[in-house]
Amino acid sequence: MKYRPVLLVVLLLTGFYLVTTHLASTGALAPWLAAMRASVSSAASVEPLRGANGAFDMNVASAAPSFDAEEQQNIEVYKKALPSVVNITTTEVGYNFFNLPVPMAGQGSGFILTKDGLILTNNHVIGNAQPGNVEVRLFDKHKYPATVVTVDKSHDLALLKINAPNLVPATLAETSTGLMVGQRVYAIGNPFGLDGTMTRGIISAIRTVRGPDNNDIDGAIQTDASVNPGNSGGPLLNSRGEVIGITTMIAGNPGVDQSAGIGFAIPIDTAKTMIDDYAKYGRVRRPTLDIVSLRIFPEIAEQIGLASDYGVLVERVLPGGAAEKAGLHGGTQRAYEGTMQVMLGGDLIVGFDGKEITSPEDLAAAMNAKHAGDTVTVTVFRGRKKMDFKVTLNDAKDQALGPQA
Repeated sequence: MKYRPVLLVVLLLTGFYLVTTHLASTGALAPWLAAMRASVSSAASVEPLRGANGAFDMNVASAAPSFDAEEQQNIEVYKKALPSVVNITTTEVGYNFFNLPVPMAGQGSGFILTKDGLILTNNHVIGNAQPGNVEVRLFDKHKYPATVVTVDKSHDLALLKINAPNLVPATLAETSTGLMVGQRVYAIGNPFGLDGTMTRGIISAIRTVRGPDNNDIDGAIQTDASVNPGNSGGPLLNSRGEVIGITTMIAGNPGVDQSAGIGFAIPIDTAKTMIDDYAKYGRVRRPTLDIVSLRIFPEIAEQIGLASDYGVLVERVLPGGAAEKAGLHGGTQRAYEGTMQVMLGGDLIVGFDGKEITSPEDLAAAMNAKHAGDTVTVTVFRGRKKMDFKVTLNDAKDQALGPQA
């Protein structure tokens, strides 16, 4: 019994030797080997290269590989969005060392909104360019002079107009509300003047950030998609190729004008409000409460004894503004948050037309759904007393007023 496994192994080896040597000698294996060689050669072939420096044999694929699902999605997003993305160049008057005027060129991106030539970009892309000094280049390389039709300085947005045939408008997302951290996004623009460049990443955060002109951008979309100088004004897209934001700036080391892996985009809902104003009034009528506000955190609320651990504290009401006319109160007690001076003791906004307000982002979102001249109900805590005020929203008139609402 103990010799049975040994005998079995010997029989198997002997059988294998006889079969392979017999089939090889008769050529019975030839078709099978040929099939193997054919399958290998269909994937790659040897391509000889002869020259003065010797002979080289290289394995070269005989056919282009198919794209996987992820690659195909990237390609489809790019093909859909590219015809709508434009390159914008401007010429401004600057001054040299001798205080003599010299032309200065600027560059950025934008995207087509309508077939009749409306284009959306950042206000800082346009800068102080004079009429006749803004030019738009389409993806087909044709160039057209552009007119600045309106700007929203407080949200770093600008609308341009060109006269060009066969324009392809971008598809705007229905809303930027509900965007999720981790969602895949694509940025298309002209970084460093390199036309039609696409990068990909995810949404890293949704937060309020300070914009290029020292303005607050509420609900800004933070992304790790590579963004560089020249991307400003271009579209930030979702995986369906719909515009969810306008790429506006990068975060980097002071004095270093390059990407640090953090970029920000203005949410498309903010842009839609601007476009709606232009359609109705021919200019931006940004609603405002005319207040300077302070974000409240639970620990701050506890320290200063507020009636709620959330909301927006009114630091100051602007003289003659909407809040002052309605009877809202600003702060009267000077304090410091780090090195920044703040005023405490003002009304704490916790509601806006029936919507709960827990942060400046909530207040900005509620304001973006309104227009200058609308009358709204603002709910506040004054001390421990909860009160409602009827406020007629004022017109910000395109003024960048810093951290105001």
